[in-house]
Amino acid sequence: MCGKCAAIRQPFAAFHDFNKRGVDVTSKTLIDELIYRSALLMDSKDFAGFLDLCDPAFNYSITAYIPEIRKETAWLEQNKEGMKLLFDTLPRHNSDHASLSRHLTVYTVEQDEAAKQAKTISFLQAFKTSLDGGATELFAVGKVHDTISLSGDKPLLLSRNVRLETRLLGIGFHIPL
Repeated sequence: MCGKCAAIRQPFAAFHDFNKRGVDVTSKTLIDELIYRSALLMDSKDFAGFLDLCDPAFNYSITAYIPEIRKETAWLEQNKEGMKLLFDTLPRHNSDHASLSRHLTVYTVEQDEAAKQAKTISFLQAFKTSLDGGATELFAVGKVHDTISLSGDKPLLLSRNVRLETRLLGIGFHIPL
């Protein structure tokens, strides 16, 4: 390996030594897989599949800080049952049917062995492709704060807060990010 390649890889090697940060690599892989799979299921509108990734005590919220009024706002707050009802009624909504593609990048994973939970922060980019013409544009960005239950045989989403930076989403879009 040339000196330049070694210099480029060195910071990544140190960063990916999860055991030094108290994160079990196997658990980290499963947690990452859960987060990425949740985006894929939402992209394909497999809402039942998404809910299967959620703990019975799951809570979902979309929040944003609005600097113009200097306040925190909650755009959506639902438990698992409320999310199922929202998904079930989506066909009855007069809404934009453009497809969304969610791109999540997991930034941090912090495990709490005593609580059998992990807290993660991921960056979200959501791209919207219009049905008329097929143009794709950036729809929303923000950070996703997940709490993941590690108490069962597989990780499950316990809570998700989508903290948006984008505050102008237009009208007629009802599918959670």
